[in-house]
Amino acid sequence: MIARTWADDVIPSLSGLIAIPALSPSFDAGWAATGQLRAAVSHVANWAGSRGLGRPEVVELDGRAPLLMIDIPATAGAAAPGTVILYGHLDKQPPLGDWSEGLAPWQPVLRDGRLYGRGSADDGYSGYAAVSALEAVRAAGGEHGRAVILLETGEESGSADLPAYLEHLADRLGDVGLVICLDAGGGPDYRRLWLTASLRGLVAATVTVRVLESGVHSGMASGIVPSSFRILRQLLDRLEDPATGEVLLREMNVPIPDERRADAMAFAALQPDSAGRGIPFVAGMSAVAADPAELILNNTWRPTLSVIGAAGLPEPALAGAVLRPATSLRLSFRTPPTADAASARIALEKALTTDVPYGAQVEVRDFVTLNGWSAPPLPGWLAAALDELTGPVFSEPYRWLGIGGGIPFMEMLGRRYPDADFVVTGALGADSNMHVPDEWLNIGYAEQVTAAIARILDAHARESRS
Repeated sequence: MIARTWADDVIPSLSGLIAIPALSPSFDAGWAATGQLRAAVSHVANWAGSRGLGRPEVVELDGRAPLLMIDIPATAGAAAPGTVILYGHLDKQPPLGDWSEGLAPWQPVLRDGRLYGRGSADDGYSGYAAVSALEAVRAAGGEHGRAVILLETGEESGSADLPAYLEHLADRLGDVGLVICLDAGGGPDYRRLWLTASLRGLVAATVTVRVLESGVHSGMASGIVPSSFRILRQLLDRLEDPATGEVLLREMNVPIPDERRADAMAFAALQPDSAGRGIPFVAGMSAVAADPAELILNNTWRPTLSVIGAAGLPEPALAGAVLRPATSLRLSFRTPPTADAASARIALEKALTTDVPYGAQVEVRDFVTLNGWSAPPLPGWLAAALDELTGPVFSEPYRWLGIGGGIPFMEMLGRRYPDADFVVTGALGADSNMHVPDEWLNIGYAEQVTAAIARILDAHARESRS
């Protein structure tokens, strides 16, 4: 049934969603006027409403990007195990770069079992998979508890509006017993279900060093006025070891749990070349370590700094003989899952603004902070349900995978519902090209993930009756 549903119903509607350039608010400051986020929400709401499974509702708080909520009653034979939340998002990253011939970001293309287009894998498919899984449970005579599908439109911008929506809907969501997030995956193969073991947090800021009120001829000022770029280099050395990349701020470092070290070693043994696979290194370039397990831990449990933007630097071809008045860098720290983002932000600002060389002016602004998340232990019923996927759904047993990025929703839900069970997974593959050109969804794997969610929902309802 699931394969037929995807072929006949999901792919046509998901293709229509891909065609909507629903950029996340950070990439479309005029999103309210352009209306693309609302168009995406309406598109999926209309499809979900046509399925007759539950009542889609567009929720839009004043000044906030809209959210789609689909409330689906429990089956008649299910007990009252609490609400099951199934999460995804409908906002998208920008096109970014040149797509291959015959492909384009807002042009859905089905080719060799892949559906190409921006938002196909990250993660426009999620709402369709959630609805299809619930339909499959009922068609097979199974049971599920009350389910609420939440599809936000600000995830790619850090989910800034999500706390307000969770607070607004708290009474309606009630007692949440199970959270299924479909904005993950990312494993190196499509033979098993990949569960997210952890997500890193984020501390980002723009730092500006100013040395002059206006630019001065470099021949007249150099040797008298220190370069703003040199001062920035000195400040960066307070944050990161320039030789090793080790982040030096104590607040951004945490002990790595033994079980996560074991996960990394098991993953490295299974796929020794997986760390860094698909990354387009230049010829002769190597990764920062030779041990694949250490690379995995670097990417999941150790803090890292990336300079992701700069201002005050003219293009080389246009650079004149000028000692520039200021340099700005956008700093992006990926922090460990259990690091406190607020404490890390305070430490960062203090390191950049205390005892500045030569008394230069330093401004740190435009902070973005996000706490990470570490998965709680699996309850017995869920571990058994996951084990039972091998054979009927997947050829290989499920595996844990740490993710280098973040999903704000998970930390928020983990804090709000500490007693809930969590399944963080999805149809993303390591080669899905999310955020870059030629993004694509593996249709066959998406169908398998849908079937897995259906079985987990049924197992949850059965556990609640036992």
